[in-house]
Amino acid sequence: MTATFSVIRQTLIKTSLVTVCCLTVGEFGQAQSSLQNSSTKSNPILKIGIVQRFGENPQDSLTIKAPSGGRLTITFPSADGQSTQTISSDRLVVEIAKKNFTIPQLEEKLVLSNHRSFENAAASAFHWSEKGIQTEISQPKRWQVWAKRDAYDSILLRYLMFYTLKAQGNQTVQIDRRILSQQAIASVVAGDFRYNREQFDISSSNGIVEVSYKKENKNEISNRPYAGTLRIQPNAYQSFTLVNNVPLETYVRGVVPHEIGYNAPYAAVKAQAVLARTYVLASLHRFQVDNYELCADTQCQVYRGLEDTTEVADRAIADTRGLVLTYNNQVIDALYSSTTGGITANYNDIWDGTARPYLQSVLDLANRPDNQRSANIKDDKSLKSFLDRQEGFNEVGWRSLRWRKTGTLEELQTSLKKFLRFSGDTTTNFSAIKKLQVTQRSPSGRVLEMEVTTDNDKIYIKKDEIIDAFDPPDSTFFRLEPIYEAQVLKGYAFVGGGLGHGVGMSQTGSYNLAQMGWTYDRILNFYYTNVQLQELRPEYYSATP
Repeated sequence: MTATFSVIRQTLIKTSLVTVCCLTVGEFGQAQSSLQNSSTKSNPILKIGIVQRFGENPQDSLTIKAPSGGRLTITFPSADGQSTQTISSDRLVVEIAKKNFTIPQLEEKLVLSNHRSFENAAASAFHWSEKGIQTEISQPKRWQVWAKRDAYDSILLRYLMFYTLKAQGNQTVQIDRRILSQQAIASVVAGDFRYNREQFDISSSNGIVEVSYKKENKNEISNRPYAGTLRIQPNAYQSFTLVNNVPLETYVRGVVPHEIGYNAPYAAVKAQAVLARTYVLASLHRFQVDNYELCADTQCQVYRGLEDTTEVADRAIADTRGLVLTYNNQVIDALYSSTTGGITANYNDIWDGTARPYLQSVLDLANRPDNQRSANIKDDKSLKSFLDRQEGFNEVGWRSLRWRKTGTLEELQTSLKKFLRFSGDTTTNFSAIKKLQVTQRSPSGRVLEMEVTTDNDKIYIKKDEIIDAFDPPDSTFFRLEPIYEAQVLKGYAFVGGGLGHGVGMSQTGSYNLAQMGWTYDRILNFYYTNVQLQELRPEYYSATP
């Protein structure tokens, strides 16, 4: 297949077939400006998408201000596109304008697969590349793998590939096709003037820019301060992204308190600081298709600029400045989750792709025996016994340690049909669910595969896709209990534990370890296998895929 698509593509081309929280605003701005100007590989400038799909709704609006007494500098291409134009204002409003195309434009993509997570999208992209298909990963809503647009820019090539892949049994491959009569343009209003362009760069005289974002008649962000600079730029979805260019150590300030919480003990906060720093450096490739690096929500890690930073978090960041977790002298994929349910998951318990040797299942017990780092609770009896237990775990006392959630057959049918639709599956049809069954489970107790017997056929849902397919479970760490009324199956109870994927450090578990007097490095080594805590060097992250 590699040779086939390569030859077809070449033939079509040839034939032309169609850190300190106590600074004043002014002092912080001066320090921030100095920091940016002297940015090094140990404190690189990151590109964070803080508003990812601005303009999807025509009523979307951004208000950007300089703090009191400051001025904004806005730079953008001139009307003729031959030079740049610079204006100054203390406030601007960004809206969406529409420009009519002289001739309607075709926007068409070959969508190879849909996914809940970037991790599975990356594994799928590798799978397609092994078949000789060039890909790119996107996130219009769910994560998607596209056939690389500039490599497959011929309509004939796209459709030939589409029908070939369908004939080979790839039923979720789709052609996403739209005829566009208008182009979205970012429209900036500053004072009495309006400027319509595709890109704007915005900086503030004191190094801080305040952002308010209104979407569909509700405020998503209100006067949130960001350090660094902003850029409004087009993305791959006919809308725009507001990107914050911010130094690494300043970025970590906007992550740590929002991820670990405001009451976390100090050692847990320090552990979170190291993970936040490590995670972003291992993830700089996520949004290449949109020309930025990381998002600001739970699909990446929560980032809120300088909003609600804390003295404790800032001190923890300063005390761990430049420290990252590495494995074989590369920053690790520093995944973490809210609650594990008493045992963490292996990387491949949740996602496909290359195993991470440092992300192995570990018992979340502070007093576990030295020779019992993990456990095998794959069989039904062991799993039930483990889930019936609540004492002794690092997460004891947290509601998400154990849960029981139910769904009627009608509710489960509705969520499964919605999942199939968003996954691009247009061929699987059914009216009723007859039975749910776990057919594969990992030693950490996570469900690897569920079999859904319907009135039409059997459907198989795997790994973290299960969380999207069915509303009740909070994780893949659960067992099923059928619910009967008068000997008639009415639904299922999902009896489980944990919140999130359960890979890497448990944030709630780290609270307990810290309260027991554990140091942050000991906490990290508890959850990650054979890692090293090292001072950041360029080679630790520059080779990250």
